[in-house]
Amino acid sequence: MRRFARVALLCLGCGVCSLLYGFSQLALSLEQEPGAGRERQARDPAADGARRRAGSGRGEAEASRYDYMKTHPSEKMHLAVVACGERLEETVTMLRSAIIFSIKPLQFHIFAEDQLHKRFKDILDDFPYEGKVNYTLYPITFPTESATEWKKLFKPCASQRLFLPLILKHVDSLLYVDTDILFLRPVDDIWSFLGKFNSTQIAAMAPEHEEPRIGWYNRFARHPYYGVTGINSGVMLMNMTRIRRKYFKNDMTPVRLQWGEILMPLLKKYKLNITWGDQDLLNIMFFHNPESLYVFPCQWNYRPDHCIYGSNCKEAEEEGIFILHGNRGVYHDEKQPTFRAVYEAIKNYSFGDDLVHSLLQPLELELRKTMHTYCGRVYEVFIKQLTKSVRDLYARRSKGR
Repeated sequence: MRRFARVALLCLGCGVCSLLYGFSQLALSLEQEPGAGRERQARDPAADGARRRAGSGRGEAEASRYDYMKTHPSEKMHLAVVACGERLEETVTMLRSAIIFSIKPLQFHIFAEDQLHKRFKDILDDFPYEGKVNYTLYPITFPTESATEWKKLFKPCASQRLFLPLILKHVDSLLYVDTDILFLRPVDDIWSFLGKFNSTQIAAMAPEHEEPRIGWYNRFARHPYYGVTGINSGVMLMNMTRIRRKYFKNDMTPVRLQWGEILMPLLKKYKLNITWGDQDLLNIMFFHNPESLYVFPCQWNYRPDHCIYGSNCKEAEEEGIFILHGNRGVYHDEKQPTFRAVYEAIKNYSFGDDLVHSLLQPLELELRKTMHTYCGRVYEVFIKQLTKSVRDLYARRSKGR
């Protein structure tokens, strides 16, 4: 009888424990439900439909952006620029364009001559960041033993970008842009290309030309270059962790070299044969390591060459320009008034003003005045994506209310 009582007591204890465990699991599932609901909400039908569309255009970029944001919800986007000489205003205008439309937080890494630091700080501290932007100012820095050679390569300070993986050791991924860049859609969209890299790719750039008949590298280069027409390094997305780890094939030694080991030997071998400085060195490196480069379409780095001889960027004709690159100083002269009109519109826009009345409408009026030029004949590509970016921004704000 005593043994039977013990068995009954043991069974009763097990039953109570099972009941308590069931209640704890129920409570845990109720706590997790709101988070699961948010994840399901992010996968709305529009995003799913865009995700199914093929190609390198707007639908795929938007779908990948949402995918990337779900897996990296609080990640900062790191953007670097190098400013020397008279590039202060141009750089600030580029940063303004990045701030206007971007969604995730931005971290700016600004490399500038010492005399520009205070002016940058005074301007940037007045920006209404709303908590989504931080910046760090750095001095121009080259390896001590070869600083003079690097400083006078191509333009002052231009080769600084080659040393970013070695200087910003704590940064995993980085978007480098020239000072003459303007973002016409969120930085988030080009940042999402990091999620498309395969296991061998370490960087992404656009081709130097779409039309080989007007290409520079395939007609004039005296050194190896990537692909058919070379690559342009004015917009360069980097997985810097992979760059620092990679051993690069090269034509100087049978031994593969790391990033910090290969730069100076490349310069010594090719310095009499290169015209565009650090961009030429990057072309040489990716000629020998083509598997390491992701190539994005021309509307992510749209330059005067895409329209001054006739329109030759098909993706921009279909979807508009995503990132405008005003090289050759076209923002500051009258040779390409279409480019200058976009630059002036963003430079003069005041944060908080209505984007339709203060930016889009005045810009379209100015663009219509440029129709006597080749680029002006396709002025719609300059405003198509910008119009969508403004519409999307206001849609996000209305949902957030």
